[in-house]
Order: sequence, then C-alpha cells, then structure tokens
Amino acid sequence: MIGRLFKWIGVFFLAVSVMVGGPIFYTEFACRGEPIEQSQPAVIETPQDWRAEARTYMVYPEWHIVYAYEGYAEAVKQGEPHDFPYVQAVVGFWSSLCSLMPKADELGEAGFDSKATIYTIGASFTLEMAFKALYEETIGRGFSFIDHLSPQDQIEAEMAKNYATFLQQVPWYKYDFDSWIIKLWRAEPTNLRSWERRLALGAEWKAKAAYARVIAQAVSAVGQDELTMKVAVTDINEAWLASQPKTTVLSSDPLIAETPRYRVFTNLARQLAQQSGNFVEIAGNDDILLSYIGQTAPRLTETAQLLSNSARPGFTDRRYLIATKVPDLTNLIRTLGRQSGKLEHIYDY
Repeated sequence: MIGRLFKWIGVFFLAVSVMVGGPIFYTEFACRGEPIEQSQPAVIETPQDWRAEARTYMVYPEWHIVYAYEGYAEAVKQGEPHDFPYVQAVVGFWSSLCSLMPKADELGEAGFDSKATIYTIGASFTLEMAFKALYEETIGRGFSFIDHLSPQDQIEAEMAKNYATFLQQVPWYKYDFDSWIIKLWRAEPTNLRSWERRLALGAEWKAKAAYARVIAQAVSAVGQDELTMKVAVTDINEAWLASQPKTTVLSSDPLIAETPRYRVFTNLARQLAQQSGNFVEIAGNDDILLSYIGQTAPRLTETAQLLSNSARPGFTDRRYLIATKVPDLTNLIRTLGRQSGKLEHIYDY
C-alpha cells in the first residue's frame, strides 16, 4: 500500500516536472537567434537613460498573463470558470515566447536575470492554470450542475474584472486579495454552490495573498523597476507634449521628454500619432514590439514584421504581435487605426 502511494507520488512529480520543465528546455534551446550588430543611440546620449532593447520582446510574457486574466474575467462574466480555455492560455504563453526569443537575441543577449524571471513566471502560470483547470473541470463543474450561479460567483466575476484592470499598470503582488476574501465570506450562501465557491475561491485567494507578500518582500530587497523612461520625438508641439499626463519635457532641441511606462505610454503614443507626431528614439532604442487585436491579420507598414498570431483565450478574436522600427511606430499606429481591429499595447523596455 505504502509502495503504491510512493509510486503515484513519484508519477505526479514526474508529470509536473515535464509539464513545467519541458517548455523551458524547449524554449531555451530551440527558440534562439543570432545577434545582429546594433547602432548606438544618436539622440538620447546618456547611458543611464538607455534600456536593454531586447526587453521590448522579453516583457511580453508578463503581459500575456495579464491578458489571460482579462480572458478569464470575460469567461466568468458570460458563463462558468470551466468555460475558460486554460490549456490554450498556457500554450499561448510558451508559443509566443518562442516566437519572440529569436528577435530578442538579435538585439542582444537578454541576460540571465530576464530569462530566469520569465521562466519562473511561466512555470508559476503553467502550474496555476493546470491546477485551476483540474479543479474547475471536475469538482467545480460538478457543483455548477447541482446549483445555478451563486452570489459568490458574482463576486468572483467582479474580482476578475477588477484584477485584470489593476494589472494594466500595477504589479500583481500589490493587489488587495484580502479585501475580496472578506467580500466573498460576507456574501450570504444560498446553495451548495455558494459553499463550494467560498471554500475554493477563499483558498485560492489566500494562497495568492501569501505568495504576493513573499514576492513583495523580494522586490523590495532588490529594488523596483523604473516607472519612467526618456523619449525623443519630432513633428509635435512642445506645449502639447508637456500637457500630457505625467510627462515632463527635458529639452527642446532635440525634443526629449520623460514619460510614464506601461499602459499610460501606450495611450500617449496613440495620442502622439493622432497629432501627427513621431518618435525618434525610445529609451535609446529604435526597435519596439506592439500587439494588435482583431478578427483578421492587419495590413502593416514596410518596416513592420508580424511575429506571432494566436487566439485570445476567453475572446473570439486574435492577437497579433508586431515588431517595428521606433521612427515608424506612429505611422504604424495610424495605419492600424484605419482597420477594423485595434492597437492593444506597446511593449516598452
């Protein structure tokens, strides 16, 4: 009896090792490119204002997880947690990373720290989706057949939407999971499904809250990433640029400004494109990645290159990852704006 138990435990850990280690091994050794000599920044001359150019490709996997939570929020808003395509979300993470690694290698070695971070979050995401799928496709699905949607399901839908929005600009480990646990338990149970959701979601959110505290302590020890970067622009009114949220003009000739990163920067770039402005350099770089969502592949400008085309878990359209030159970025934004889909995000460094 004990021997059989150890056998199954061994099989379980072997399966987990293959599930997590397999994609990492394949990505590291099969998804590689050759470095190409890059020109030095010509406008933003101070080295401490430069950011590693390969990071524009290497930051996408973190955003893929953000988008997975967006898709999950959409799935639970329309139906049940077991409706979300967990396997598709995981496959999308590793396949998109594989398509981006060769381009990152072209721009220079991404570095051990960047890769270690990506592989760590990829492994965590894979395990999270696997265990959540295992539960929701079995016990969770069973309770959903017994009873209709409960108040706790509604709270989960609200939390999923709130969490997905939060992640657009703030690291996940700063999210207030504890307040949602309180809301979950304050809602009066109405049926068996209510009790099941209380226990299942409560355990999941408590685990995330505990893990978030660990990550927050680790980040505080090594320091947080910069929240702003330097950009050089042209063909735009200086006063207009200075009026943009959290943007500071640093010089007029050439026109250089300090801007926020992440989602705020994507909105700034979209506004700059509408004003017929153009970027010259971003954080000392002339290559950048963006994503576009739509039902069909977009028409691109001459310098743009389609790198990845994948379904969006939880939605009916697709995500297209596009590489382009920084001086052509706003031209590409304007070109995409005339099509049926939309610009989703610009991945800074």
